[in-house]
Amino acid sequence: MKSIFLSASVPFNNRGTYYVKADAQLILNAVREFVLTFTPKYQIVFGGDPALTRIILSIFEDLGIDPANSIVLYQSSFFDGSYPEENRNFNNVIITNGNPGNHNESLLKMRRQMLSRKDLVGAVFIGGMEAVETEHQIFKYFHPNTEVMSVISPGGGALNLALDHGYATAEGLLDTDFELMFRNYLFRISEEQI
Repeated sequence: MKSIFLSASVPFNNRGTYYVKADAQLILNAVREFVLTFTPKYQIVFGGDPALTRIILSIFEDLGIDPANSIVLYQSSFFDGSYPEENRNFNNVIITNGNPGNHNESLLKMRRQMLSRKDLVGAVFIGGMEAVETEHQIFKYFHPNTEVMSVISPGGGALNLALDHGYATAEGLLDTDFELMFRNYLFRISEEQI
């Protein structure tokens, strides 16, 4: 089965200015529509941010879909002992070797392993903070010719990413038709695989 990477979160108000132009409800709506669009055609790959893990599990529960085999969740052993309880709902939890005493190095190692997967056919960025920008950079390093999607109307790091890389359009700033947006992206990445 092919996989698609998701980088998403709701920005905190104590970490830079990402939250200033972020709309938490739009971020949640976009993540929900992402899950609806890409499951069960693709496995969803993401780093095990506790908040995102809870959000995704909640979406699967609301939809009545078993998330066990639909998700590939990455965690660093750096966080051993503090993994979210929700992880036990997923069959595919991959623990990467962390660097004890070095939080940033451990996250970088996890992200490089996660984003170097050969089965990734696309990446979607929603909301978020600096991690969205970092994960985009790493994804493009391993998959330079793969089209990515930055959902900009909810703001956050995905908006910065779109502005910095020319993904933003005037229409995109107001576009909240996430279903159509993701269906169009799904069509484009499906065409690339033919």
